[in-house]
Amino acid sequence: MRSNIFLLFSFSALMLLEAFPFSYETDRKSLLAFKSQVSESKRDVLSSWNNSVSMCNWKGVTCGHKHKRVIDLNLAGLQLGGVISPSIGNLSFLISLDLSNNAFGGTIPHEVGNLFRLLLLSMSSNALSGEIPIGLFNCSRLIELYLDSNHLGGRIPSEIGSLTNLNNLNICENNLEGKLPTSLGNMTSIMQVKIYGNNLEGEIPYDITTSWNQMVFLDISINKLSGSFPPPIYNFTSLQYLSISDNYFTGPLRPDLGELLPNLLELNMGRNLLDGAIPATLSNISTLQMLAIDNNTLTGSIPPSFGKLRNLRYLALRYNSLGSHSSGDVEFLGGLTNCTQLEVLTVAGNRLGGHLPASIANLSINLRGLNLGKNFISGSIPRDIGRLVNLQTLGLQENQLKGLLPTSIGKLLQLGTLDLSSNSLSGEIPSSIGNNSRLDKLKLFNNSFEGTIPLSIGNCTSLRFLWIGSNRLDGPIPWDIMGSQSLVELDVSGNSLTGYLPKDVGRLGNLVTLAAADNKLSGKIPPSLGDCLSMVTLFLQGNYFDGAIPDIRGLKGLKRVDFSRNSLSGSIPAYFSDFSSLEYLNLSVNNFDGNLPTQGKFRNTTIVSVFGNKNLCGGIKGFKLKPCFTETQRRRSKHHFLLNKAVIGVSGSIALLLLLFLVFVLLRWFREGKKNHITNNPTPSTLEVFHEKISYGEIRNATDGFSLSNMIGSGSFGTVFKALFPADNKVVAVKVLNMQIRGAMKSFMAECESLKNIRHRNLVKLLTACSSIDFQGNEFRALVYEFMSNGSLDMWLHPGEVEEIFRPSRTLTLLERLNIGIDVASVLDYLHVHCHEPIAHCDIKPSNVLLDDDFTAHVSDFGLARLLLKFDQESFFNQLSSAGVRGTIGYAAPEYGMGGQPTIHGDVYSFGVLLLEMFTGKRPTNELFGGNFTLNSYTKSALPERVLDVVDKSILQNGLKVGFPVVECLTLVLEVGLRCCEESPANRLATSEAKKELISIREMFFKATRTARG
Repeated sequence: MRSNIFLLFSFSALMLLEAFPFSYETDRKSLLAFKSQVSESKRDVLSSWNNSVSMCNWKGVTCGHKHKRVIDLNLAGLQLGGVISPSIGNLSFLISLDLSNNAFGGTIPHEVGNLFRLLLLSMSSNALSGEIPIGLFNCSRLIELYLDSNHLGGRIPSEIGSLTNLNNLNICENNLEGKLPTSLGNMTSIMQVKIYGNNLEGEIPYDITTSWNQMVFLDISINKLSGSFPPPIYNFTSLQYLSISDNYFTGPLRPDLGELLPNLLELNMGRNLLDGAIPATLSNISTLQMLAIDNNTLTGSIPPSFGKLRNLRYLALRYNSLGSHSSGDVEFLGGLTNCTQLEVLTVAGNRLGGHLPASIANLSINLRGLNLGKNFISGSIPRDIGRLVNLQTLGLQENQLKGLLPTSIGKLLQLGTLDLSSNSLSGEIPSSIGNNSRLDKLKLFNNSFEGTIPLSIGNCTSLRFLWIGSNRLDGPIPWDIMGSQSLVELDVSGNSLTGYLPKDVGRLGNLVTLAAADNKLSGKIPPSLGDCLSMVTLFLQGNYFDGAIPDIRGLKGLKRVDFSRNSLSGSIPAYFSDFSSLEYLNLSVNNFDGNLPTQGKFRNTTIVSVFGNKNLCGGIKGFKLKPCFTETQRRRSKHHFLLNKAVIGVSGSIALLLLLFLVFVLLRWFREGKKNHITNNPTPSTLEVFHEKISYGEIRNATDGFSLSNMIGSGSFGTVFKALFPADNKVVAVKVLNMQIRGAMKSFMAECESLKNIRHRNLVKLLTACSSIDFQGNEFRALVYEFMSNGSLDMWLHPGEVEEIFRPSRTLTLLERLNIGIDVASVLDYLHVHCHEPIAHCDIKPSNVLLDDDFTAHVSDFGLARLLLKFDQESFFNQLSSAGVRGTIGYAAPEYGMGGQPTIHGDVYSFGVLLLEMFTGKRPTNELFGGNFTLNSYTKSALPERVLDVVDKSILQNGLKVGFPVVECLTLVLEVGLRCCEESPANRLATSEAKKELISIREMFFKATRTARG
């Protein structure tokens, strides 16, 4: 018996001895097979994996002490490439596998599912693709699973719920899609979940969150998840980190949020669709360090009690609808002075009103970022702003700040971005700005700064963006700026700068944008400009530059160039034709001469504009320039001219005799007609007969000698008076043209021509016209219209700009504005489509829309109108230049600025701007706008969530009933305006469509009103 037992033990020992080398060899061969799939260029990293070294001493390999099997394979961060060999599944004793931070491609081998002892699996930060293999979830002992930062796709397998021991799950930054499987709720041990940066959608299943009561870290941001804020999350009392940002979560937050999640360190709910108020109980989370609820639609106030959060480092509430434009909106800033750890505070893009408190200078000394921009904050910048010595970003842009820029700004030595744009700041830019040597972006545009540009800006050697346009700066552009060779964008346009463009401008080798338009710069454009090889945008229009365009043929990357409205001369360089990236070239209104090139970009009239150069010739037909002549052709033309002159002289004499005879016949006929008229109508109205019956003297008497007390308006070509003709006892409006202004006669003729045969209820009726001489023998022209008792739409939209005696006693209601918009759309539809010949008004703006007793709109001022079938570009340009196009900048269609022909599409654009102005209360030329930030983009950026932020506040305070859907109604109206303002004429609404849509909105308005009343 004992011998049998001995034999049995001996046999077992022999079997174990034989098994050990077999198992060891299996692991060794599996690892060598793994190595063979590593890309050859990286295989040297595993050079120790060879037959001369024991497997357990190979790089990254750890074996068990007893059985010498591989229990840990750690190859993290070795930059290995290739694919993961399926042989990895043979390492059956493996407890930990870490292949993270490499460059493995291909798919995850399903054989990994054989590693049933595995506790940790990390394949993060590779280039793995395909789906997560279902077999992986056979590794039921897994505690940590990291597959993040790959290219994995497909759905999250429902089998993932079998990993009931899992503590950490990280599958973020992949391409996973579909809904979250409910089986995730089976992972009752889970403490950390990171699934951000995928394409997951739908609501969070209730089953998931009810069982995750040990959750400490949850990040589901940057997906497409939706629904309300997940209710079970409120039960995660151990939660320290929660991020649900960048999804589509909706609805309000529970008021007791801060009491239910008392251990939070970081809470990020930004960029969702959350609404309602900020829970005041958040201030009870004493541990809170980071709070972000930005880019939602939150309303109400910012709790002043946030000052209790002594550990708060980061507070982001930007781009909501917080505040009510009132003084109490910024009270929270005083409380935040208690948050001594605060590093970042951003509340930009809300409705915050009130004066900027001086207490912001007492905010945390650790503050690095402060952004209060795009609000309605008034007052001035505190003198002690320089106390915030660690500030790197200061944004107060697009507010209502006034006063000076404090010199203490120069104490902010860490400042990288200073944005004070679009306020009403005044005074000089302090020279202390030069102390901010780390400045990267300086944005002071759209203010009222005056004086010269401080030379000290040249000390800001790190400056890349300098935007100081649209101010009142004068003097020269400092040469010191040319030392800031890091400059990428320089915008000094819209000032009164004088002198030359610095000759060393070519030193700015990194300059991408140079905008010095609309100043008083003179002299020649420096040749060194051709050294700015990175240049993309070059705007020098509206100055006094002369001479030829220098050689800038090396600037091949130019996209937008504007040299218009200068005194440049010489020929237009042909090399522009070869600029492949060129999208816009405006050389109009200069003194260029010679032959216009016909190749390349010069074959496209939508890209190039050259009108207003009288001596320019040639070019393709679309430019409508005169032909060019050779010297021989000129001599031949001169001979023909002398011969024709003699012929014309004789012909002229004969024509004059014929004309005198025709006048004699017409006078006889007129007198006979006059007698017959008196016989048939013994009591005629003065205003119903032809304009010769209205004399200069009658108009002079009717206006009480053109008294200023009777003046009711003025325009580009003359003045409008209120007049009373006693014979009719009728009040009219008389537009007296200033014949000294070039183009006044053309305006007079255009208005008569346009209005003589058209009738529409929304047109101001032209009663008659007067063509006579005044008592000094000067030419006199006047137009007599119906009188509109409620004046122009302009005075109703901007009553603050009207003298008090003429100021309207109330504001226009929503319905009145809507009706006015429909009236204007109706008359434009008539002019564009239903007249005998289409008519483009060319000057639609609020001052040309008049209102009668019942606020019916009437379009007036056809001084620039064109009968489109009789269009002549040169005469149109003459009229535009005479009318002072600057007066209607913002309303004119962009194609007109390129010299485009008048079209009905241009009127549609102007109507769109008019519509936006009517409902936002802001002119397109408001100082708030500049560069690419226009009334259009201002409105578009607010729709639909922030529509109430941009509309005229008087609309909201004028007769709207409780329950009226004002947001929906205003959004629809503004969308019509934006569709009329499309950049491309072909994409704009037809006026008939705009009218239909506005009428439809009005029907909704009446329906909504009835519902609210009922």
